[in-house]
Amino acid sequence: MFEAKARGVQETIIWIEDMGLHRITIECDSEMVVHALPKEEIYQLEVGHIIEESKEKLKTRSDLSVCHVRRKANMAAHLMAKLPYMVAEKNGIKKWKRVEVNLKDHVIVPILPKGMSPEFYEEYLYDYLSKLGMDPLPENRPLWEVHLFKYPTCTAAGSIIAKFHHSLGDGYSLLGALLSCLKRLDNPSIPLSFPSLHSSNSSKHGDYSIITSILERVPQVSSWIANTVLDFGASILKSSVIKDVESPIRSVHDGVQFQPMAFTTIEFSMDDIKIIKNRLKVTINDVITGIILLGSRLYMEGETMNSSRTNSNALVLINTRNLGGYKSVSEMVNPKANKLLWGNQFAFIHVPLPTLSTTNLSTPVNFVYETHKIIKRKRNNAAVLLTANYIHNTMRNSSITISNLIGPVEKTSMDNLPIRGLYFFVTGSPQSTQVTVISYAGKLRIGVGVEKDFIDPHKFKSCIANAFDLISEAAVGP
Repeated sequence: MFEAKARGVQETIIWIEDMGLHRITIECDSEMVVHALPKEEIYQLEVGHIIEESKEKLKTRSDLSVCHVRRKANMAAHLMAKLPYMVAEKNGIKKWKRVEVNLKDHVIVPILPKGMSPEFYEEYLYDYLSKLGMDPLPENRPLWEVHLFKYPTCTAAGSIIAKFHHSLGDGYSLLGALLSCLKRLDNPSIPLSFPSLHSSNSSKHGDYSIITSILERVPQVSSWIANTVLDFGASILKSSVIKDVESPIRSVHDGVQFQPMAFTTIEFSMDDIKIIKNRLKVTINDVITGIILLGSRLYMEGETMNSSRTNSNALVLINTRNLGGYKSVSEMVNPKANKLLWGNQFAFIHVPLPTLSTTNLSTPVNFVYETHKIIKRKRNNAAVLLTANYIHNTMRNSSITISNLIGPVEKTSMDNLPIRGLYFFVTGSPQSTQVTVISYAGKLRIGVGVEKDFIDPHKFKSCIANAFDLISEAAVGP
């Protein structure tokens, strides 16, 4: 074990030099290795040459250091190092296999000309993301990569891009692992906190007899059964037979999942979203979904007249775990933990895009109210779980997918470097339009991914901003 840890530090130092990285702290959970490096005496053990080579390199690099961390504190790194890859067995069945990780295969640092403008680097970054979305991850090694984009854009001094195959887990699993690498910027010793997921609606209380309680629930149970049957049948039809028509946000190109995507981002103040939510007495998810649906209709109408009246459906993805927040990596990978903590545990809700009629345009909050009514009904019956296995066909037959995650309330840092923003994108899906949402440090950050050269990402972004203004003005006032 000592030799393996010593060699790991040695190879990390070599990799840092090859990549041209500076001001790096190497974390190692072997106290013996960390204590051996600064000592002057020469090690005569079989691994002595490894220690001596590392010591010599550290002497010439004052910006490099090695520190000891407990294995529990380094759980995120251990998880990444053990992420398996999928191999095909002789009978064609694919199984997971654990392997050793070579960081050189997984950490990529693109090299660009120095001294260019932030606008140049930002345009390159979006093109880089588009290429990453098209390039499949090699199946002969663990299905993840980290790309260090060390050039300033218009909004940040640099960017870290983590690319994962969806077979490793869903947004909850993967974001939970990534958040384990972050610390609070204001006080790293305090755990990250997240928005409350509890509804503000108070439950009913009172002196009810058992018979009265049962009688009150009979209509609810009957309605639950009826909605489950109707919604399950409608979802099956939309997953197999009924397809959305071609529109400005849905192409019918063969192999759309293999087409390049264009990306853009937009952010809103969480305080502004909460004001709309409180005025309309709905949820934050209802508000942002209504904004995205109205923005989609505005884009459609701007591209093709009357296309905003076509039959188009959005898929709103939901986490099916009955949890109040994220769990630590150590909790998720604990063999004794709930098996539902890690993996792909999500389902979808069909939400038809309301038509952009004169009435809806004059009262844009109808998009939020319609969204609220549909999501509330469908989320509270069993159809959402019964149809979870039909996700690929359902995405192929619908127009747009909306996926959202909660992020930290406070600003965070990674290795003392402040994180300005968090975004995520989904690529390789059989759709022309994908919208992702994540909250972070008082902002709601939206990522837009669209089929390149078919949808104008900047115009689509502008339509979402316009939809926010329309709904905000209608709900709150100018």
